[in-house]
Amino acid sequence: MTTLKKGDKAPEFSGIDQDGNKHELADYKGKKLVVFFYPKANTPGCTAEACDLRDNFDRFKADNYELLGVSADSQKAQAKFRDKYSLPFPLIADEDKSVINAFGVWGPKKFMGREFDGIHRTTFIINEEGIIDEVIDKVKTKEHAEQILG
Repeated sequence: MTTLKKGDKAPEFSGIDQDGNKHELADYKGKKLVVFFYPKANTPGCTAEACDLRDNFDRFKADNYELLGVSADSQKAQAKFRDKYSLPFPLIADEDKSVINAFGVWGPKKFMGREFDGIHRTTFIINEEGIIDEVIDKVKTKEHAEQILG
């Protein structure tokens, strides 16, 4: 689990999205940024989460939020995920896990009695100054926008 908490400076990160565009923390200065980490594109929980954020995208935009999804999937997998569900926000293809490790969301997990290393579904809300306003580690995939926007 991440050691980052409310009040911490967000990690400086750099990642490439599904279209090969680079995204860095500095790009979002002056905006509120939601960085949501999800285990795998096109799986049921991740799809529910991404679609809930998509369905509330206008609310995020109206409140000066940018959204950035991150998983260890390839650019091609992220592009297919975005296209299949018409996701209006970039998805970082963090195959080398540099962004995932910067935020500390990689680690041991249990699923159906099996232990393995993977991404812990975690969302970071970062303010206009690059400070973490909130860390959500108990993500409700079908009502995640409400968790963020209240």
